[in-house]
Amino acid sequence: MTGHKSTQDDGSDDVGPPQLSWLTSSHYGHHGRWMVPTTEAPQGPHRRERRCYWTRYWGTHHDRKIRPSSIGVKDEDFTTVQINIMIRSINKIDDYHMEYSVQMTFREQWNDDRLNYSSEGGRIKYLTLTETDKIWMPDLFFKNEKTGHFHDIILPNTYIRIYPNGDVLYSIRISLTLSCPMDLKLYPLDTQVCELLMASYGWTTEDLVFLWEKEEPIQVTKNLHLPRFTLEHFVTEYCNSKTNTGEYSCLKVNLIFKREFSYYLIQYYIPCCMLVIVSWVSFWLDQYAVPARVALGVTTLLTMSTQNAGINQSLPPVSYTKAIDVWTGVCLTFVFGALLEFALVNYASRSDIQREKVKKQHQRRWDMENQAAFEAATSMLPSTSDHEPHHESSHHSHDSHNHRFEYHHNHYAADNDNHMVEYPSMVRDRRPLVPPFRDGSGVNHLCEVHLQGPHTNCCRSWLSKFPTRSKRIDVVARITFPLVFALFNVAYWSAYLIREEAKQL
Repeated sequence: MTGHKSTQDDGSDDVGPPQLSWLTSSHYGHHGRWMVPTTEAPQGPHRRERRCYWTRYWGTHHDRKIRPSSIGVKDEDFTTVQINIMIRSINKIDDYHMEYSVQMTFREQWNDDRLNYSSEGGRIKYLTLTETDKIWMPDLFFKNEKTGHFHDIILPNTYIRIYPNGDVLYSIRISLTLSCPMDLKLYPLDTQVCELLMASYGWTTEDLVFLWEKEEPIQVTKNLHLPRFTLEHFVTEYCNSKTNTGEYSCLKVNLIFKREFSYYLIQYYIPCCMLVIVSWVSFWLDQYAVPARVALGVTTLLTMSTQNAGINQSLPPVSYTKAIDVWTGVCLTFVFGALLEFALVNYASRSDIQREKVKKQHQRRWDMENQAAFEAATSMLPSTSDHEPHHESSHHSHDSHNHRFEYHHNHYAADNDNHMVEYPSMVRDRRPLVPPFRDGSGVNHLCEVHLQGPHTNCCRSWLSKFPTRSKRIDVVARITFPLVFALFNVAYWSAYLIREEAKQL
């Protein structure tokens, strides 16, 4: 069916109710609000005949307060109305208020046998009426409507076509803001289903039934564009509702919108990831650069908190956890963990300094005790009458003293062949308090203890290259933080992408 232009009454000399006029492909009548498409040129007798027909038949037999009865349906006395919608544009989809705005052309078609008229051998195709209060209209309303308005520029965008067999086509352009309850658990990897619900307000299914047009109930304009969503497809359904006053006919359209992820990847995910990586820079700074590491940690933490607040400001407060909440929460935890790591490094650094002081004090005390024990043991050695043996004993005592002194300070000892032997760490930590013993021949002998060293793994041997605990903490953090963050990314994207695909199926 094609559209038709309408004009206002030009003051024709005929009087009466709304009048009829003929139209051809090259001429439009200007004689009333009823326009009649024809295939012949206008003729005066035919015009008067149509006006007399309207006045004689429709003006006396049509009551717009009484619904039309069904035709050709056995044992049924309800009126059937076919619905057809053309979606012209979808202006916005609001996540915070959970609503969307749509502009559409809404069409209804039914049959009213009281409006039958003669087509004059096919010359009259249909009559066009611009006033909706002249005939009976279905009492359809939109169940999930919040606000709406008609379009009146330049003239009201509405018309009614009446065909010779009594079929009535009502078309109007309207803009609606409709509620759309959303499930934001997968936000921003989600797919939303927004409904368009239409039902009868006062007529039950015994009187009025709405049906979708069989061929093409929904049309969508080709240049439909949404900034953050993509209209994947739509589904038409029936949703008759029962109340305590009866059962009412209802139609439903499910509009499936898929959120465009590229915007959120650039605005949310990449900046948060960069902030986490920047917080790891403190692991590579010197442990004594306290102002730099504190400023870096606090700045990244505050920036991440501001980013999180900005994201939640555009979303409604819901009782469940969203996918973006998991991401921002883990990123905030990593940034906060980097700041806590510096606090631990600072504590370990001060502890290392204190431990080094205590170690030096114990070292001096240990040296003094060993020296005293060595002198006491030397004084208890037996003396000989022979000068040479005494000289040799003195010489060996002096050598033994040197060996002992060298063993104490350098952790080395000499064997019988005067070769330097390094003692294990366990032996070094437990040094004997007595000097090497001397047998009857006057030769000093070393008492050697052979112990099996502890089994060391590669990680411990690698960490032993770093002298202080604070340095070891920084080194471990340089590896642990990126590794754990990479594992989190694998788990996060795998879980939510799989859930999104499962939900679409």
